[in-house]
Amino acid sequence: MVRMGGIIGVNPDKITEYKRLHADVWPQVLEKITQCHIRNYVIYLREPENLLFAHFEYHGTDWAADSAKIASDPVTLEWWAVCGPCQRQLDSLQKGEWWAPMEEVFFHP
Repeated sequence: MVRMGGIIGVNPDKITEYKRLHADVWPQVLEKITQCHIRNYVIYLREPENLLFAHFEYHGTDWAADSAKIASDPVTLEWWAVCGPCQRQLDSLQKGEWWAPMEEVFFHP
C-alpha cells in the first residue's frame, strides 16, 4: 500500500458547487476508483486560501496502468469535465499534472 497526496486550488466562486458535486459523487466514478485499487480517498478544503488537499491509499501493484484506466474511463472523463472548472492549478505543476503531488514527510499509524 502506498499513501498519496496532492493539492490544487479551488476557485472561490465555485466552492459551493464543488462541495455539492462531492456530496453526491456519481456511483460509476466511485466504482472506477475502487476497481483501480484506491481506498480511503478523502479531499479537504482550506479556506480562505482556497486549497484542496486530497489523500488516498493505493493498494494495487501498477499505478501507471490503474491511473491510465481511470483517465480513459468515459464517465470519469465526464466527471472531470464537470469538476475541472471549479479547480485552479498551481503554478509549480509539471507537464501532465493536474493535482500537484506531495511528498509524505511524516506518518504515524
